[in-house]
Amino acid sequence: MAKTIVIKQIGSPIRRPAKQRATLIGLGLNKMHRVRELEDTPSVRGMINSIPHMVEIVEEKG
Repeated sequence: MAKTIVIKQIGSPIRRPAKQRATLIGLGLNKMHRVRELEDTPSVRGMINSIPHMVEIVEEKG
């Protein structure tokens, strides 16, 4: 079974650069307090690390 990671959006994309908004949309987040379960890959980790002030890791599974 693949490792998964649960992330939650904690920051608003209002008044943020377009690149940060696009990263949120790429992660499947676009509204406050949304939670997504994604596969734990280096590309997903890189996206999370590029916007650490807007998302938090809730849980790591697997």
